[in-house]
Amino acid sequence: MAARTLGVIGGSGLYELPGLENVERRRVQTPFGEPSDEIVVGHLRGTRLAFVPRHGRGHRLLPSELPFRANVYALKTLGADSIVAVSAVGSLREEIVPGHVVVPNQLIDRTRGRQAESTFFGRGIVAHVQFADPFCGSLSVAVAAAARDAGATVHEGGTYVCMEGPLFSTRAESHLYRSWGASIIGMTNLQEAKLAREAELCFATLALATDYDCWREGHDDVQIDEILAVLAANADLAKRTVGLVAERLPDRGQCGCSRALENAIITDEAAIPAAVRAELAPIIGRYV
Repeated sequence: MAARTLGVIGGSGLYELPGLENVERRRVQTPFGEPSDEIVVGHLRGTRLAFVPRHGRGHRLLPSELPFRANVYALKTLGADSIVAVSAVGSLREEIVPGHVVVPNQLIDRTRGRQAESTFFGRGIVAHVQFADPFCGSLSVAVAAAARDAGATVHEGGTYVCMEGPLFSTRAESHLYRSWGASIIGMTNLQEAKLAREAELCFATLALATDYDCWREGHDDVQIDEILAVLAANADLAKRTVGLVAERLPDRGQCGCSRALENAIITDEAAIPAAVRAELAPIIGRYV
């Protein structure tokens, strides 16, 4: 049996994954433009791994500038069947202390102006994909267990609010999200989760809490230098966790992610433009 391929989206610090062998850097062209940067491909603990630095090397891209479609499409065409997104987030709950890890199971979309980057469909083909549970349950369990074994304090479940950015929340917004019962806040995972589902990829988030946003009285408001310090401290934790996930990828038969497009494409096959059909072949090819 061929080795599984795990896609990883995260910070440039993950370029240097301990134990990553047979490393090559691939520049991938997609119908949606270029990914954020070259994709690092190698083998880690018996699993093929493809890593894309979300914001590009040197952190050059705003959250609203990210080529979400190109990133996910590239991972799909490189053979990935699962994606782990490593993300810095703000904590909206007292018990989620900066330095803790959260593996969320729900999302709230507070982004604006990212409609084009939120779906592969349109341009003559319509699909309505189930998204009630936006994260893969099986992969999320594996990520939580790996983070715990890597030494993290892990919170399983919780709602991730995805805001537009690049500015952080106002105090009123932060309190509003807490009143909704949300657990963490970030700027990137909503589009990644949607596109992964459309591409029939398992998707889970390893969220690294870096701060308390701005809701917590007696705690300094978000300071970027403090965020970077927490991220640096957690870099080795993230690397260890990814290594353990690569070693323990769950059987895809345990979830429905690989069948997400079944009965979802409602456009008459004869009406789908040939160019769009060709562009989306890696995603829709077994259905149309």
